[in-house]
Amino acid sequence: MKTLSETWFADGYIDFELKKYTLLAYLQEIHRHFNENKLYPQLADIIFHYNNLVAFRENKKYLQEHFPKKLTGVQIERLQVLYEQMIGDDQLMKELEEIINYATQEIRQTICNGTEIYEFVEDKLVIFPVGLVPLDNCEGYFFLSSGSNSDTRVYQYRLSFFEKHDEKYRSIRTEYIDSWARNLVNTYENIKAELIRVKTGLPNPAVYSIETELKFPVEETLLPVAKRSLVRYISNKAA
Repeated sequence: MKTLSETWFADGYIDFELKKYTLLAYLQEIHRHFNENKLYPQLADIIFHYNNLVAFRENKKYLQEHFPKKLTGVQIERLQVLYEQMIGDDQLMKELEEIINYATQEIRQTICNGTEIYEFVEDKLVIFPVGLVPLDNCEGYFFLSSGSNSDTRVYQYRLSFFEKHDEKYRSIRTEYIDSWARNLVNTYENIKAELIRVKTGLPNPAVYSIETELKFPVEETLLPVAKRSLVRYISNKAA
C-alpha cells in the first residue's frame, strides 16, 4: 500500500502540483481497497492524515498539544519551524495553505466513501446474546459468521474504559480463539458450553453472536466493524 509520511504536506519541496499528485496517487490506492470492501487500516490512516491537516491549519501555535501522539518531537519541531518560516514568507504560506485546503477536501470525500461502506456493513450486522448475559459483561466471547458459510469464528473480548477530554469511552481488545463448523451438534449454545468447559478462567462469560448474510473481508472490514458495533450494543444495553 502506498503511504504518506505524517508530515507529507510539509516535507521537501513545497509545491502545489507536486503535493497534489503525491496525494492523488495515495488516494487512488485507498479507493482500490475500498472498491474491494476493504476498510482497514486504510480508513483509519486517511482519518489520521485529515486530522493532521486540520490541526496544522487551525492550531498552528499548539502543535505539541493538538497533533496526534504518533508524531515525534523531531516532526513537531519541523512543523513549528515551517510555521515560523510561513510568518515571514507570504508566498510559502499561500502555497502551503493551498495544498492543505485541496488535500482536506479530497481526503474528506474519500473518508465519506469509506464511511458509506462502514455504515452499509454495520447495517447488515445482527447482534444478539447467546443464553443469559451476566451482570458483568465486560469480558466474554463473541461469535462471528458471514454469508452462507457455516464456519463461526470465535473471539474472546475484554472491554475497558478510558477518558479523553473529560469524556468516557469504551475500548475493546479481542483475541481469536478458534473456528467451529456450525451444525446440529455445534450450536451456539453448545459452543458456549465447550468454551466454559475448556476456558476455566471465565466460568460465566457474556457471549454474543454477530451475524451477517453478506460476505465481507474478515480482517479488513467485518471484524473491525463488528468489534465497534459490539461495543455500541453493550453500551446501549447498559444505558
